[in-house]
Amino acid sequence: MPPHATSARAALERLREGNRRFAADLRGLEGLASRARRADLVAGQRPFAIILGCIASRVRPSVEALLATELRNDPEALVREAVKANVRASVDHLRHGSEILEELAASSGLRIVGAEYSLETGVVEFHDDVMDPL
Repeated sequence: MPPHATSARAALERLREGNRRFAADLRGLEGLASRARRADLVAGQRPFAIILGCIASRVRPSVEALLATELRNDPEALVREAVKANVRASVDHLRHGSEILEELAASSGLRIVGAEYSLETGVVEFHDDVMDPL
């Protein structure tokens, strides 16, 4: 691992800690708006994680499979489980839909982790059932 690289476990913990601060509305003095912070970013960046997000466009197939279960009688639970099923499907597609990503996962420590963001609370729920072992 290059000297500036972050392990998958450490990156995930940094993301979780940052989300805890964000959801609690805690802001540090080193905010992105400060002149000094912007100057640091212009000088160079070394991201420790990449976050991809998209869920709404593929929820329908996840709902259709669940309609055959007892969840059809509970719309809120149905939507909640459909979102989780969609996250699992998206993670599976990312993990197995690209030879490049499969190779990076096997050889370079890449981890693809499913999560759900709540607009209401600002909290990110990491889905451990869709997280490969670290």
